Amino acid sequence: MNEKLSLQGVTWNDTKRSRRPAVVGALLTGLLASGLGAAPAALASGPGLSDAPQSVLVRATPGQLDEAAAAVKAAGGTVRRSLASLDTVTGTVPASALTSLRSAAGVAEVTRDSTVTLQGRPMNYSPKVDPNSVYNSLLAMGAHRYYLGGITGKGVDVAIIDSGVSPVEGLDAPGKLVQGPDLSEEAAVSASNTVDTNGHGTFLAGLIAGKDRDMSLGNLSGSFVGAAPDARVIAVKAANRAGATDVSQVMAGIDWVVEHKNANGMNIRVLNLSFGTDGVQGYQLDPLSHAVEAAWKKGIFVVVSAGNRGTSLESLTNPATNPFVVAVGAVDTHNTPGRADDTIPGFSSFGTETRTPDLVAPGKSVTSLRVPGSHADENYPSARVGERFFRGSGTSQAAAYISGAAALVIQQRPAITPDQLKELMTRTASKLPVAHLRAQGAGALNLSALYNAKTNLLAVQKHAPSTGLGTLEGARGTMHLQAGDQILEGEMDVFGRPFTAGDWAPLSTAGTAWTGGGLQGVGWSGVGWSGVGWSGVGWSNGGWGV
Repeated sequence: MNEKLSLQGVTWNDTKRSRRPAVVGALLTGLLASGLGAAPAALASGPGLSDAPQSVLVRATPGQLDEAAAAVKAAGGTVRRSLASLDTVTGTVPASALTSLRSAAGVAEVTRDSTVTLQGRPMNYSPKVDPNSVYNSLLAMGAHRYYLGGITGKGVDVAIIDSGVSPVEGLDAPGKLVQGPDLSEEAAVSASNTVDTNGHGTFLAGLIAGKDRDMSLGNLSGSFVGAAPDARVIAVKAANRAGATDVSQVMAGIDWVVEHKNANGMNIRVLNLSFGTDGVQGYQLDPLSHAVEAAWKKGIFVVVSAGNRGTSLESLTNPATNPFVVAVGAVDTHNTPGRADDTIPGFSSFGTETRTPDLVAPGKSVTSLRVPGSHADENYPSARVGERFFRGSGTSQAAAYISGAAALVIQQRPAITPDQLKELMTRTASKLPVAHLRAQGAGALNLSALYNAKTNLLAVQKHAPSTGLGTLEGARGTMHLQAGDQILEGEMDVFGRPFTAGDWAPLSTAGTAWTGGGLQGVGWSGVGWSGVGWSGVGWSNGGWGV
């Protein structure tokens, strides 16, 4: 059984890290002290002092983990563990050897392994020392230039159509999260209505707008922070616990976002869609493509993941095929802050000669918020990072970074149009010298260069407009939802009701398809569900944990 749309998450932990448990325990707490801004514990050293072994964390110069481990042994110490993901070696060293160890080749820092707590919570993760943390990814993208200018996405709402968003720590501040409609099968179950039972949507929301309550702009390295920490998240749930959904559900979600763009005090300026199908219907005919284009033309900056098919699918996934919206591919930073060695991971879709990703952003082994008890959490425990976080890869994550960045630019330039913002982002992007040219599009987002660049007020895209008069079945591609012996196919929506593109498309264009409480006037919550859940197997490119 296959799901209709795949949430673009290749894996929650890459194969190199899948053998490593979450970054937990007293082994790391001393190193975390510096990440929290607290003074590291003093390390006694020097001649005449006791040579009693001291438990230490040795942070290696990037790329020199083996040299750091050798330095520990050369100092008469013992290596307990090498943590490649953190460029850190843990072990014991005689106190008298600490001074020489600090100056050894390959060693950047030596701290005592001690226990640190924050607000009574054991700390077992530091954004500063994780090369794939949101903090370090944002540093590489230049987002800190915006933060220094006091721009944090405040006043901008970002809609996410996904598996829902749960108010876990980092997304639990008053007013941070607005729950839109639950369009999933689980809407009829009160315990799971609007709750992210999968984990994917919350993970992305953290990247876009997460913010710990103790966060300050002067202590970003000591707290969890998303790209636009003061933006608000509008959650529209379309996928169930298994991540299964249908294009008709996603289209209804898009129509809801368009019609409620400014309802009840909302200011939805960005829409994140980390879904994709392998439908090959032309973008001008495809209904899903038409829905995202309609949102774009109503002033919403639509960010879509390019897909996780690499070169196996000779196009971007649908609706990233629509040239108006922003299609985002993934970057593998290889755990370094610079871009000289950045490449495009094999899973990130290359597209065609005529439609490639527009931009790329970090999408390999990214760390974000975890939903305890969710499908991902229970099935991929090795992807856990400490108590609160999860690690994942995919163009979903890359799209979320671009969505958060868009909120920053929109706060800075409230009058900017989607066309102008797309032109500005692509014009100021940085080409990656060793990455595949077609797969990187204009290059990696560069917010430092964008900050002072002038908006091109004449930027208008002139692609042929879509009509949306194609088929729902064509938008689905090869994958279909299934419940028991029933397969959702043909021109039927998820409730088994006939879908007529000619009736829907003009309403979507006008932004009135939701009028009456549901798609084409028919409500969703609790309507038509037989009690047998739609199910889907796997995620794009083979599933979680690959």
